[in-house]
Amino acid sequence: MKKLESLKDNKDFKEIYSTAKSYANKYLVMYVKRNKFSYNRIGISVSKKVGNSVVRHRITRLIRESYRLSEDSILDGLDIIVVARVGAKGRDYCEIVSALLHLIKLHKIGKEVVEP
Repeated sequence: MKKLESLKDNKDFKEIYSTAKSYANKYLVMYVKRNKFSYNRIGISVSKKVGNSVVRHRITRLIRESYRLSEDSILDGLDIIVVARVGAKGRDYCEIVSALLHLIKLHKIGKEVVEP
């Protein structure tokens, strides 16, 4: 099991926001950029517009768990920032997972599964 590496430094967020490719859907926005490491780093951003701290932390936990469970199917060496939109408020786990997998497919960062 991989350790979840987080993006925490403000300069990393600014660099990724300004140079990375982004895709969005109804609930999430995802920025993806290659990094110089052999592992992925993830940053999660939930604005105060989404709700109070309880709501924001719940959405953060849902996104982090969704990423953790699908991490094995994502290519290595990426910096990923996931931004929650106001529409994510009140959504359940299945909807957040579906939104995250949709963005992974749009970015084409999923590993190809070869069936025998």
